[in-house]
Amino acid sequence: QVQLVESGGGLVQAGGSLRLSCAASGRTFSSYAMGWFRQAPGKEREIVAAISRTGGSTYADSVKGRFTISRDNAQNTVYLQMNSLKPEDTAVYYCAAVEGPGRPTRQTSYDYWGQGTQVTVSS
Repeated sequence: QVQLVESGGGLVQAGGSLRLSCAASGRTFSSYAMGWFRQAPGKEREIVAAISRTGGSTYADSVKGRFTISRDNAQNTVYLQMNSLKPEDTAVYYCAAVEGPGRPTRQTSYDYWGQGTQVTVSS
């Protein structure tokens, strides 16, 4: 069992930055691929970024060049650095984990989820 707790969300103006954190507990963090997803009101949850056990990453086209996913296995934490934020980035952001290789981008690939953190970008 893995417990995930997100933090770092908030209200920011367009063009600003936020860094989300996801702290994991319960199992060997380094064995898990991690993902960040988001869900805006009235929309389906979508992948934002994913990172493998060894640090390889992948991004949604909408955030490439603006967001960076990283992990600190010693701290059992995955981060999402979000720069040049846009109003369309407004959503609840979720952290997810699955044990194994690769960096999955499908929700159904993940076994564990955090409770989410709200990010609101004002224009």
